[in-house]
Amino acid sequence: MRIGVMSDTHGDLWAARDAVRVFEDRRVQVVLHCGDVGPGVMHELRGFIAHFVRGNTDSEEGLRQALCSEQQTFHGHLGELEFAGRKIAFLHGDDERALRDLISSQKWDLICHGHSHKESRTVCGRTLVLNPGALHRTSAPSVAIVKVPEMSVEVVPL
Repeated sequence: MRIGVMSDTHGDLWAARDAVRVFEDRRVQVVLHCGDVGPGVMHELRGFIAHFVRGNTDSEEGLRQALCSEQQTFHGHLGELEFAGRKIAFLHGDDERALRDLISSQKWDLICHGHSHKESRTVCGRTLVLNPGALHRTSAPSVAIVKVPEMSVEVVPL
């Protein structure tokens, strides 16, 4: 199974469309958006099963209503999912303590976050921690594709 991971679109529909093309080309089945979504982005992802968390620039109620009309899933500040036997958490990452606590719990196979607008991958114990980078306010826009259960990561520059 392939999971597309994106963050920090900030309403940049051109960048969101580029991400959608990558996800379609790579046959992604599920998309995780790690917050700072912005208006209209959820509509661009309407062809996918998509899960969203709130970023520090998102209005929780506005995001909840927009996602309800698109029939996509809003998880508040923290998303918790399981695919192919892998436990996955995702959040925006602006609350550094919450991110550290998730990592140190060693409950998760994969933790995805955004906020810094910089792509990164680290392994902490049993947990792969992934920031796919940003699609807006960055000189190097990118998304990530995670294959589960293998836990292989491809970061795709846009």
